[in-house]
Amino acid sequence: MLVQTRTIVVKPGNADKVVGRFSGPGPLDEREGLLDITVMVNKKAKEHEEVVVTIRWESIEAWKNWEKSPEHINGHRQNRGQSAPDYVISTDVNFYNVKAVKSGGQLRTFEGE
Repeated sequence: MLVQTRTIVVKPGNADKVVGRFSGPGPLDEREGLLDITVMVNKKAKEHEEVVVTIRWESIEAWKNWEKSPEHINGHRQNRGQSAPDYVISTDVNFYNVKAVKSGGQLRTFEGE
């Protein structure tokens, strides 16, 4: 399993714009190998809001297939040369190979990914 996280720090009052972008309909919805997308907001700090988007894929291969897909490539082409909205302070993207998931007392491990 592969987990991608995207942490987007925005000016106060703008988290809902980011939430809408990642929780609304999109090309990922029917993508084979996509497990789920979770969108979370941390409004604890007064000087900014933080939106964390977690995208879980069945495998690294499923994510790579998305990255090579025409939908993904065309989306980047359409946004080429455009700057981020002025309310976005920073964006950080990370990828994690999941080694274990514990749910309801049961442990599921992942080898070789």
